Amino acid sequence: MIKFIKQEIEIEESLKQRIMIICDFCNTTPTIENGSIRRIDKTNLTYVEPHRITIKGNLYLAFNYSNVIYISNLSKKIKISELEDYIKNN
Repeated sequence: MIKFIKQEIEIEESLKQRIMIICDFCNTTPTIENGSIRRIDKTNLTYVEPHRITIKGNLYLAFNYSNVIYISNLSKKIKISELEDYIKNN
């Protein structure tokens, strides 16, 4: 039987603060769900699940120590510095 091990990762405080400040400028409040590390026991297979951030009904994905944020899935990304304009225009 395959055993999956899940370990939650806290969102980095500076990333959280940047998102909160951007959302304050956009007059909205984000919902942040911490990411996790998922491992398959007794193997070297590991998956890092990103933090999930919901802003105005849209899903954004972020990793600690990264300067980009992903929109809906990992195929479209923007710089965190462009997030305010993106939120205001969508």
